[in-house]
Amino acid sequence: MEFEKMLKRLEEIVNQLESGECDFDEATKLFEEGKSLAEKCSEKLDSSKGKITVLSNELEGLIEKDFK
Repeated sequence: MEFEKMLKRLEEIVNQLESGECDFDEATKLFEEGKSLAEKCSEKLDSSKGKITVLSNELEGLIEKDFK
C-alpha cells in the first residue's frame, strides 16, 4: 500500500476512535489496524530517510569532485 493511502487510513481510524462511537470490539480492531499501519508508515519513512542520505552523500561527492 502506498504511504499516502496508509496515512489517510490511519487518520480515518484516529477520527473513528476519537468520535467515541465505536463499541469495544470495533475499537480494538481499529486500534490493531492503526498500530500496524503506523509501524508500516514508520518503516517507509526510515527507508526513505536512508535513501535520501545515500543520495545526498553521492551528490556531495560529485560536487566535491567537480570543484577539485
